[in-house]
Amino acid sequence: MNFPDGLLPSSWQWIAHVLFAAVLAWSVRAAPWRRLRDNELLHLFLGTCVGLMLIWSIKTGIKPGLNFHLLGATIFTLLFGPWLAIAGLGIVLLGVTFYGLSGWESFSVNGLLMGVLPVTVSHFIYRLVDSRLPNHFFVYIFLNAFVGAAIAMALTGLSATGLLVLADVYKAEYLTSNYLPYFLLMGWSEALLSGMMMTLVVVYRPQWAATFDDARYLRNK
Repeated sequence: MNFPDGLLPSSWQWIAHVLFAAVLAWSVRAAPWRRLRDNELLHLFLGTCVGLMLIWSIKTGIKPGLNFHLLGATIFTLLFGPWLAIAGLGIVLLGVTFYGLSGWESFSVNGLLMGVLPVTVSHFIYRLVDSRLPNHFFVYIFLNAFVGAAIAMALTGLSATGLLVLADVYKAEYLTSNYLPYFLLMGWSEALLSGMMMTLVVVYRPQWAATFDDARYLRNK
């Protein structure tokens, strides 16, 4: 789903540069960097970046721009909140682009598609669940980690498909038959990865997750 150079119109890429730069600047400004003064959390942040670089490098595809890989954006969001997640995924994208796995001209398009969009979706679902449903361990894991990750992946795939159709890179019929359906499978894989990882975190290291408070979710349950 990360686009190579030359796939989209250059005017779209310049618009994406402006948008991604603005979002990234705001994220850097709003992110709670003081949280990373804790060496354990700093190592977790950097380790998450490295782990996702490896995950993003494991991809498969059929044609330029039509590739698949897991995102890990929901994990990043639940661990560190949206602002640090966007900044961290920017580091991840920088790493995979530097190693030639993505295009520099399409850097901002990929950043918006694989970073800003899934983080926003994941955070929105977390806030919705947190405000409307009981504070319960299984509600947190199932809806925020499993369902949230699946929806974030599905919407990322839908957005990538729509972008390719609007740019007239591929025909809608081809994409809906040979590309979009596979995001349903990727959504399940993304949900499984996020659900398992966040279950391990909140059971053994709940202090690692900025969105989880064991006093609310576990005590007296």
